Amino acid sequence: MSNYLDRFSVKGKRALVTGGSKGIGVEVAALLAQAGADVAIVGRDRAGLEDTAAKIKAAGRDCLIIEADLSKVGDCERCAAEALAHFGTVDILVNNAGIARIEKIIDASVEDWDDTLNVNLRAPFLLTKLLAPKMIEQRMGKVINVSSQAGIIAIEGHGAYAASKGGMNMLTKVMAAELSPHNIQCNAVAPTIILTPMAVQVWSDPAKSDPMLARTPLGRFGQPLEVADLILFLASSASDLITGETIAIDGGFTAL
Repeated sequence: MSNYLDRFSVKGKRALVTGGSKGIGVEVAALLAQAGADVAIVGRDRAGLEDTAAKIKAAGRDCLIIEADLSKVGDCERCAAEALAHFGTVDILVNNAGIARIEKIIDASVEDWDDTLNVNLRAPFLLTKLLAPKMIEQRMGKVINVSSQAGIIAIEGHGAYAASKGGMNMLTKVMAAELSPHNIQCNAVAPTIILTPMAVQVWSDPAKSDPMLARTPLGRFGQPLEVADLILFLASSASDLITGETIAIDGGFTAL
């Protein structure tokens, strides 16, 4: 019988986490490092990436910083190339980077639509496409896409964002259909509002937060570490039978 700590460990694995300079990405990268993985982190904020790298190195793991804008195809290609050059392979891909332009459909610009879809949906597609061949070669890998409750139910003002996340959920299923025969598990997590420092500022007004909390059976928003814990589980061998799923982590918001 294997030790449960070994099943939930990612010791010796190599991970790439996009959006690693702030919010959920920081917690994910740091937790993967604490659980034994070397981590490449991708983002546009060099200072934020350096802060995250310090957490990874404090856990005794190797860290590769990749400064990039994932709305650009060339930057996505460079991210994959740099990670493969540094680590040889990527065992765990966490497509976490995302942007949200909150506006009603009649007010939304084509530019905002394109930017949102490029970062939230095209970049995960490209990175998976570029990193999966090595996973196939080694017959092992994990792809974890960070979606949203807005990809499951409609939320006013989230047209482009919801389309990108709903698309991510279906892309995850296709990834699973194509890659699972190679022992690569592909899943998505769909959080509610997560209280990153920026979200705390946005949702500190009770007039805005109270209606959302009233629709949430648990009556609270989430913490970044709670999402990171779920991602660690999906990155570990403990989740090897789970693939093609979008797992809501939303306090019951989408259950109603």
